[in-house]
Amino acid sequence: MRAFYQKVQSGLVAIAGMAIAITFVGLVITLAALPVSFLGFSEVKPPEIIAISPTSGPEGTRVEITGINLAGATTVLFGASPAVFKLISPETIIAIVPHKISTSTITVSTPQGHSSSPFPFVICNDPRIPEEVSYKAGYVNAVPRPADFSSARLWGIAIFDTRVPGHQAAQVEIAWTQLSCRANGKNLVLNDDLGRVAGGLYVRHPWFGGHDYHEPMPSTYDEAEHATVIRVGGRTDRIWHFWSPSPRAALPPGTLEGCTVKARVKISPGALLQIGFDYWRNSTVGYGSGGNNHEAGVSNWYFPSSQWQEAAFTDIGGPQF
Repeated sequence: MRAFYQKVQSGLVAIAGMAIAITFVGLVITLAALPVSFLGFSEVKPPEIIAISPTSGPEGTRVEITGINLAGATTVLFGASPAVFKLISPETIIAIVPHKISTSTITVSTPQGHSSSPFPFVICNDPRIPEEVSYKAGYVNAVPRPADFSSARLWGIAIFDTRVPGHQAAQVEIAWTQLSCRANGKNLVLNDDLGRVAGGLYVRHPWFGGHDYHEPMPSTYDEAEHATVIRVGGRTDRIWHFWSPSPRAALPPGTLEGCTVKARVKISPGALLQIGFDYWRNSTVGYGSGGNNHEAGVSNWYFPSSQWQEAAFTDIGGPQF
């Protein structure tokens, strides 16, 4: 029971859910069971999704959900998969399509109830990306790095598309890689590696195999281009996972805003590439059984070109709503 006191000049005060009401001249004292509403006050109702925009797109798409009573949203689901989201107003939510999902209805939940979109969001990933690939679009991890993680390392993934004629000759050339981080408003280059990468060959089916088993990654060095060449078309059953040859860099002191990785690459027909980085517990701890590294995210895929490209990824600013 709750007591409400309201000065009135004359007349009646509308009270919903009334349990007891006592009226005096100029004063109303009401003991009422919830929910209660006075004129100008209303009970909070369940959410209702009216529209979504766009209605289709790849993983990682920014989707605007419009409706009513969206304030207090606790979860946004695409099918059964939770999405990163931001409440813009009681009528608008921005959500980012999670990865590894198919065409799904969107559901918003608040403490007052649930609402599903009147039609599903249709997943339309880039057809140039093989189906077994885990992240078909770039993303920034919405979960911040653990506070005690003090190192970072750049990494990349290079594969080939078996549907492309002549894919056996597919290769990626890497001229340099760079890791920089921003702390206290200043950018600091932590690794700047010219012409060399380290790496391993990991299981492709299923993606990375769910373990850290890998073979040494073969590569050659092109003296004319001053670049490492990895011939990804040579192994149909492997992911060519490369990383900086430098030791893991210690994060700069101060308030860390995030880090950025870049690589200058040339991608031949049939090949494709992503770049990202991990935060690590420290500069020397091994992968172990997992838990010692925290993926910051990964870039969109980069595709073949006769020209050199700069592949890049950053987690500065977090997920882009």
